[in-house]
Amino acid sequence: MSKKSKRRCDQLPVLHPDAAGIDVGASELFVAVAAGRDSQPVRRFPTFTRDLNELADWLQACGIHSVAMESTSVYWIPVYQILETRGFEVYLVNAQHVKNVPGRKTDVSDCQWIQYLHSVGLLRGSFRPPGVICAIRSLWRHRGSLIQMAAEHVLHIQKALDQMNLQIHRVLNDITGLSGLRILDAILAGDRDPVHLARLCHSRVKSSEDTIAKSLEGDYRPEHLFALKQSLAAFRYYQTLVAEADQELAKQLNELNTAETAPATLPERTKASPYQRRRYEPKNIDLRGELYRIFGVDLTNVPGVSAITAQTILCEIGTDVSQFRNASAFASWLGLCPEKKVSGGKVLYTKSRRVRSRVATALRMGAHSLHHAKDYLGEFFRRITRKLGKPQAVTATAHKLARIIYHLLSTKEAYNEGVFHKCEEETLRRAEMRLRRQAAQLGFQILPAAPNG
Repeated sequence: MSKKSKRRCDQLPVLHPDAAGIDVGASELFVAVAAGRDSQPVRRFPTFTRDLNELADWLQACGIHSVAMESTSVYWIPVYQILETRGFEVYLVNAQHVKNVPGRKTDVSDCQWIQYLHSVGLLRGSFRPPGVICAIRSLWRHRGSLIQMAAEHVLHIQKALDQMNLQIHRVLNDITGLSGLRILDAILAGDRDPVHLARLCHSRVKSSEDTIAKSLEGDYRPEHLFALKQSLAAFRYYQTLVAEADQELAKQLNELNTAETAPATLPERTKASPYQRRRYEPKNIDLRGELYRIFGVDLTNVPGVSAITAQTILCEIGTDVSQFRNASAFASWLGLCPEKKVSGGKVLYTKSRRVRSRVATALRMGAHSLHHAKDYLGEFFRRITRKLGKPQAVTATAHKLARIIYHLLSTKEAYNEGVFHKCEEETLRRAEMRLRRQAAQLGFQILPAAPNG
């Protein structure tokens, strides 16, 4: 930084005089306070718990009230929690917002740069839900990791079947379903008769018994059977871990307070939503009922929003959306709205920001499910698909879902499909005007159909 630029920066008003900056690492921290607060304004601390408490003591001795740090991996979590417990106002900052001048990156300069930016009010803290929500979020994310690990072993099962030329996993929709597990257990027990194995399938299986029997004629090899046995055992082990996580999750959900606006009984479903698989919902929890009790409104009545999506919203955001000033700010935080960049009077960029948000991912998946929905959101998705393409339609529909969810959580009103009737009428009116205009350009005239009779 040049001397002229440095003098200009020094003239910025200090908004947070009692501010500190921390450069977080895996094994050590570098902490900077304002000059004059201590004879050594930059210090290095190891990341052991005892040293983190010494860090808090030193900051209190320096008269620090506010601390800023980068969200580096998961290393910031214990630092954040200890400092927050000790009464400090902690700002968790996106690393993209605190980039230093190229060529001058050291741990010491980084913490000093963070401290300076924070002191002049140029940093914004990232959103972090309350502690009880963070605990549920950790369990929910861990549960998702267990499901992913179980899915990896399903791939191992399919690989072992392919190596023995058993095509059963292509005939059945789910090899880990009731029929698939029966057949796998029988194969590992020594049964090789394809006709007998085919009779183990449930009566609701769509494929014929003859097709299933043909898919079970394979080249059985002991090494592949051993791999199949271990993969199936690993899959079932992770299923037990998921069940244990569900029990712990149920305890955490029971500790959350009931919303004041929630009636005693869960209302009936008011939507004809597209088919949503409930396989990955917790087995021992009435998830829809619990979420209704906590939120005070049934989010699953919104087309495209399943209980899993609503649970993700609870874990990542909590029940209070007043942290976001309006629905537009909420959608922007999720990265579901355009980020317009203008230079020299020209629009250079209008795409949405790349944001790693589990809520945004869940809403995009919900938007995908609306392709054949016979409601306003389904028609909106199809209209944007025809106009801009499917990727843009997914983002636009997810954006609309985010605004609807923000409205429901902020007002505690039930979802009402009738609100969109005026929008549907306006869409039909514009479509009619467009057709009349196109017909006039081609020399035709559109007339209303004659009534029957």
